[in-house]
Amino acid sequence: MSSNGDASPDESSRPVGVVVGGGLAGITAALALADGGMDVTLLEGRPRLGGLAFSFKRGDLTVDNGQHVYLRCCTAYRWFLDRIDGASLAPLQERLDVPVLDAGKNRLGRLRRTALPVPLHLAMSLATYPHLTLAERANVGRAALALKGLDLTDPALDERDFGSWLAEHGQSQRAIEALWDLVGIATLNAVAGEASLALAAMVFKTGLLSDPGAADIGWARVPLGDIHDTLARKALDSAGVRTELRTRVTSISPTENGRWAVEVPEGPDSSGQILAADTVVLAVPQRETHGLLPDGALDGQDRLLDIGTAPILNLHVVYDRKVLKRPFFTALGSPVQWVFDRTEASGLTEGQYLAVSQSAAQDEIDEPVAVLRERYLPELERLLPAARGAKVHDFFVTRERTATFAPTPGTGALRPAARTRVPGLYVAGAWTATGWPATMESAVRSGVGAADAALAALGRPRGHLFREAA
Repeated sequence: MSSNGDASPDESSRPVGVVVGGGLAGITAALALADGGMDVTLLEGRPRLGGLAFSFKRGDLTVDNGQHVYLRCCTAYRWFLDRIDGASLAPLQERLDVPVLDAGKNRLGRLRRTALPVPLHLAMSLATYPHLTLAERANVGRAALALKGLDLTDPALDERDFGSWLAEHGQSQRAIEALWDLVGIATLNAVAGEASLALAAMVFKTGLLSDPGAADIGWARVPLGDIHDTLARKALDSAGVRTELRTRVTSISPTENGRWAVEVPEGPDSSGQILAADTVVLAVPQRETHGLLPDGALDGQDRLLDIGTAPILNLHVVYDRKVLKRPFFTALGSPVQWVFDRTEASGLTEGQYLAVSQSAAQDEIDEPVAVLRERYLPELERLLPAARGAKVHDFFVTRERTATFAPTPGTGALRPAARTRVPGLYVAGAWTATGWPATMESAVRSGVGAADAALAALGRPRGHLFREAA
């Protein structure tokens, strides 16, 4: 299927949109543009949708590339789940409850909330948290109040690192490890000393200090592909979006009649085509975006190349028996960070399958599987007595070397807004200026923002669900 880049609008005069990239940002942008009355084509180079939140088959197992969670405060991602009829497949906890196991002392603590208003909702949990001394708990409370008072619109926050701010506010190294980094590494993909104060403050203010239920955790009870690929494709089809997989875009360029030509070369799964569009949304990583943008489309366009990336490592262990009774836990005093039971979601019928999620994994991302196995299986036995003597049927690793953008100080100034300097061209992705770290929430917000800007420029109304997400 091909068309000329200077082709005239179709007879219905509906504006035409092309979305490049089929991750959560691209799916969201395509759905929102279609809901706003546009004819939309979504182009994705992979053979599936979902971006970096996907599943694959390993024998009889269905494996997620990594453990992905969201919080009740992630209103855009929750809208996305509702929009594709997937909310029931990724439910939230009734109330925040995080088991925290200290490997050195073999002591279990819990971070739990009550129904009391903020900040009292966490007071009981903090008062009884066994991994901190009484003085450390009191200092945590004072730091939380100081954090709540920060102005997230102050650009100076982005120039500072979170670790030094915590030290200035009386936080011991143990408190940082046992509380602040416990949350921060998982959400920011960086330790406190390497994270922007602006992003860290946003995470803690929104997740823990805004509403009692804001930090309640949700995660998929089915493979991510069932949601981000299967259900997403069904929703796109129902919305009238044409989805083309295994289709890589090599260039976009403005045409003489004010439209855009999107070029897809000839290949094994494409006959080659040039799509004409009124609106183009680039929903791909920052380096790919930089390569596709026309010169001058963004102020300081080369700054996109200065947005760093950070890896996430996931270890997958299949035991011959049940070794973990809880759905998940996190650990202190151990290289193990977060462990989730993925047995039912994977389709495993005997034994237990655990996924170990290791964020900020710069030091381990390229380690051989044998080295990781030797390091982590004894740690799991130390943390889980039931694993001692259990047979390991399988141990494998998934690596996302560019899982997120690196949330280092100064990154906020590098993240572009959705609207470019060129009419009809927009950017989306978790790395754009959403105000959030690189999460599923940020990706969906970016897709909403790009579609919102495009529809506003065309004078198109938005549906009420879309308005709520924005």
